Amino acid sequence: MNYRHAFHAGNHADVLKHVVLLALIEALQRKATPFVVLDTHAGRGRYALHDASARRTGEADTGALRVLGAKPEAIAIRRYQDALRRCNPDGGLRIYPGSPLLTAMAMRDDDRLICFETQPDEARALAALFARDHRVHVQHGDGYAAIKALLPPKPRRGLVLIDPPYETQEAEFGAVLAALAEGLQRWPQGIFAVWFPIKQRRSLQRFLRAVALLPAKDILLAELLIRPDDTPLRLNGSAMLLLNPPWKLDAEIAAALPALAAEFGETGASHRLEWLRRETTG
Repeated sequence: MNYRHAFHAGNHADVLKHVVLLALIEALQRKATPFVVLDTHAGRGRYALHDASARRTGEADTGALRVLGAKPEAIAIRRYQDALRRCNPDGGLRIYPGSPLLTAMAMRDDDRLICFETQPDEARALAALFARDHRVHVQHGDGYAAIKALLPPKPRRGLVLIDPPYETQEAEFGAVLAALAEGLQRWPQGIFAVWFPIKQRRSLQRFLRAVALLPAKDILLAELLIRPDDTPLRLNGSAMLLLNPPWKLDAEIAAALPALAAEFGETGASHRLEWLRRETTG
C-alpha cells in the first residue's frame, strides 16, 4: 500500500484518526501539568484541497466535508468540526489540517510537540509552517528512531502518535510492534496511538494478537469500516490502536463511531470498539 497523504487528505481514515487524536489531547488537558506529543510520521501539517493531488481523488468531499456539514451529538465529532472551521474561517473546506497542525492548535502554551518526517520536502514544509511556534520542534528523520532517542520525555506526560504510510504493510506492522515495545519499555505510562489501514480484517489478526501481548495496562481498538472488507485493493476502513488510553476516552469514541459509520457508510459498513486488554477499571 502506497499511502501518499496529499492524495488522501481529509478522507474517512483521516476523520477517524483526527477525531480520536483531538479527544486524546482534550483528555491530557484535564490536568494542569504540561504534556509532550511525539508525532513520528508527521507529514507536511497542512494540505490545500484545491491542488492537483487532492483534486485527483476528491476524497475529502466524501470524508471531512461531509462531516463538516453534519449536526452530530457526539462531542468528539463537534470538537473536530470546530478545528476544521478554525482552519477555514471563510466557510467550506479548502485547507485540511494534518495531525501536527491539529495538535498545535489544541495545545496550551507550555505543552510541546515534536514532529519527525522522513521526506525532505514534507519536512521543509512542516518546518516552515511552525517556524514561529516555540512549542513545536520539527526534525527531518526517522520517527521510529525518535522513540528510542527521546523517550521518556520531560515532562513525563503525553502521547506518541504513530501514523506511517504502510507502503509495505507487513513490514510496517513489524516496525510498529517493535516501536511500541521499545516505547513501552522506556515510558510505561505513556499513551501510544497507532493508525492503520484496513483492507481485509482477517489479514490483521496476527498483528492484533501481537499487540494484545504488549506490556500496556489497557489496549483499546477503535475500528471504522465504510464498506465490507471483501475488496482487497481498496481502503475499506481504518482503525486506531490506543495503548494506555485516558480514563473515559472509550465513552467518547463509542459515541462517535456510529455517527461516523452512518455518515460515510455504504451497504455493509460497520464499526467496532473493543478492549484487547483492560486492567484499569473505574
